[in-house]
Amino acid sequence: MSPNADEKELAKFSELAHRWWDPNSEFRPLHEINPLRLEWIDQNSSLEGKSVLDIGCGGGILAESMAGHGAKVVGIDLSDKALSVARLHLFESGQKVDYRKVSAEALATEQPESFDIVTCMEMLEHVPDPASIVRACAKLVKPGGHVFLSTLNRNFKAYLFAVIGAEYVLNMLPRGTHDYAKFIKPSELSAHLRTAGLDAQELIGMTYNPFSKIYALGRDTDVNYLMRAQRPI
Repeated sequence: MSPNADEKELAKFSELAHRWWDPNSEFRPLHEINPLRLEWIDQNSSLEGKSVLDIGCGGGILAESMAGHGAKVVGIDLSDKALSVARLHLFESGQKVDYRKVSAEALATEQPESFDIVTCMEMLEHVPDPASIVRACAKLVKPGGHVFLSTLNRNFKAYLFAVIGAEYVLNMLPRGTHDYAKFIKPSELSAHLRTAGLDAQELIGMTYNPFSKIYALGRDTDVNYLMRAQRPI
């Protein structure tokens, strides 16, 4: 087990793993935001023919969709149950994804500079040392390659919307899904990128309208945000 993993977090998501592909389950938000993040990745670094690593792939929602866009995808996670669900779903979808139980740090030592694109979505706020994950991303991506990240901002609005609103009022997520203390400000993530030798190129927000029940990408980074970086050639 990598030291950069919270066993309670792994257990929490493992318990729900069998519901990962149910679009009406606790993972419904992931299903609903996936088209947005998939399009954002593909627009900025065409997935067709690219070697892609998805860190913290879980049940494979993003990994499978990137494979469907013609990428050669490796998905890594530390949850046996989530990986089992991901592998099982390949029989239904017909997609090809290489799922592996390995930490980002270990894979970075094993396969440095191996991927055109590295993604790490909705995971940084669940690990003890997010900077370590960012450093691994920098090692894993090829020179000139792109790294795509998403996480939650840390401020009162984010606490109100992502914790109180999503978990206790709207019941969009199970209570206890997020630990506000682990949320990451964009300035902090940008600093991690610079320290790792990556050039931050884009910051974009993701918002949710509780009335229309629609997610959208835009300029509001107060709660959820995505960041794109590139490794210099």
